Amino acid sequence: MNAVPPLHRPVRDEWIDANGHLSEAYYVLVFGEATEHAMAHVGMAPAYRTETGRSLFTVEAHLRYLDQVLPGERLEVRTTVIGVDAKRLLLWHEMAADGRSRATAEVLGVHVDIPSGTSCPFPDAVRAAAEVRLRPVPQAAGRVWRR
Repeated sequence: MNAVPPLHRPVRDEWIDANGHLSEAYYVLVFGEATEHAMAHVGMAPAYRTETGRSLFTVEAHLRYLDQVLPGERLEVRTTVIGVDAKRLLLWHEMAADGRSRATAEVLGVHVDIPSGTSCPFPDAVRAAAEVRLRPVPQAAGRVWRR
């Protein structure tokens, strides 16, 4: 078990572009929310940032747009931890609507001390929570996890 629960979001009318489908900026918005959702499930909820002065900064992201997202659809984003080490967390997001895959995102985050702007190791509990959720890298992933 220990999977990150899915994130659900309705497609808002203002997210639809002139072509009648989800504008690319809103894919990034929803994937960003999914990253924050995953962070909360490994022990880095908003209170963590306030209490520790640390957070996860995205340093790399790779998006694949697989199919259109249309007005009125409801999005589901499933997130998998596919890599973790002392300072880095690699997430795989899969966006679906009506049971069809619409987009994926790989997001590499680095744990950072916000005041200094430097990377720092995860607390043991955060790293352990991420490791419990660790799953194999999907075949569709475009980035190779390097230790």
